[in-house]
Amino acid sequence: MANTFILHSPLTIPHSPSLHIIPHSTFIPRLLQLIDHRHHPYASPRSTKKKKMSTSTNTSNSITYSEGAKLPPTAPAWAIAASERLKKRREAGYQSTCTPPSPAVTQVLLHSCCAPCSGAMVEEMCSSPQLDKVTVFFYNPNIHPRKEYEIRKEENKRFCEDLGIEFVDCDYDSENWYSRMKGMEFDPERGKRCTACFDMRMERAALYAHEHGYHAIATTNATSRWKDAKQVDDSGYRAAARYDGLQYWCQDWQTDEMTLRKYEISAKERFYKQEYCGCSYSLRDSNDWRKANGIPNIKIGGDVAGLGDRYFSNPLVDAAEESQDVVDEFFEQANEIAAVSGNDVVKRKEAIQVYKDRRKNEKDDGVVNGLNNW
Repeated sequence: MANTFILHSPLTIPHSPSLHIIPHSTFIPRLLQLIDHRHHPYASPRSTKKKKMSTSTNTSNSITYSEGAKLPPTAPAWAIAASERLKKRREAGYQSTCTPPSPAVTQVLLHSCCAPCSGAMVEEMCSSPQLDKVTVFFYNPNIHPRKEYEIRKEENKRFCEDLGIEFVDCDYDSENWYSRMKGMEFDPERGKRCTACFDMRMERAALYAHEHGYHAIATTNATSRWKDAKQVDDSGYRAAARYDGLQYWCQDWQTDEMTLRKYEISAKERFYKQEYCGCSYSLRDSNDWRKANGIPNIKIGGDVAGLGDRYFSNPLVDAAEESQDVVDEFFEQANEIAAVSGNDVVKRKEAIQVYKDRRKNEKDDGVVNGLNNW
């Protein structure tokens, strides 16, 4: 089947789809211009002004590993400990702790769901002395509506351009995605629909990697505590197994150090804070929760979010929205609602009402509930 890629459903993806590739002029193995030490890392307003890319590591503008921000004494213990470990790594001449799946892996295709989930993972990979090339691959036909898709894509693209990293803009294959999700419209997050969604995106990443000579694939979906890491990794393994020699890079990307760096980078970059996972079903379910609790609906784009801040600005507050307690509570209740209501919309609304006082929906806070941090 040289010219056709067969999906699990009877749908196909063309062998050479329309892609827009932003090439990197020079791969830079040592990042970052993510945080400028001369300024307070979280105080700068969001700017659309393009940064000047450095193309050499031997100039005054060379990219170096960031110091990060000094944490206040009131910071949680996990963040203080993670910050100290990162500091010791920097003092020892920072080297990435990520381990490619084999010594033969020098070129990696990183599937990216969004810029906030990409920052720390890109930093780790591009700081690995073993890797010669890291390319960010954006294929997310699940994101709805198109306006939200474009916001997330363009921000991801800008981030890569600023760092001189190659960015592959794949098709917005939404019709194919909806066809594959048919019959799973009311599945809960982390259910069968999410598995099918991960499969579709990782299959496409694996195909591109195979066609262009990459040794391994990975995905930023694995960095989020809102995702089931095993579910994500299983999809990656299945996709890579389709091609001889292609490997899936599985690693714990949800460590305290990675989480802290993710939010430090997101705060510095003032990344757009999305309020739901991405698909239309996630948007529907999230708004159902909000309606039941008198919380404003999700807003797509603009400078004002439906709840909380529109942009990342404080890594500790942002990280609290993804605390394991909050995440575990949300999914426990979501699964209970799905179990009792199934595809019955009326029963679903009744079940939602039962949980109107759950912590994740504390409408008078807008910080710890995490509704605008997926």
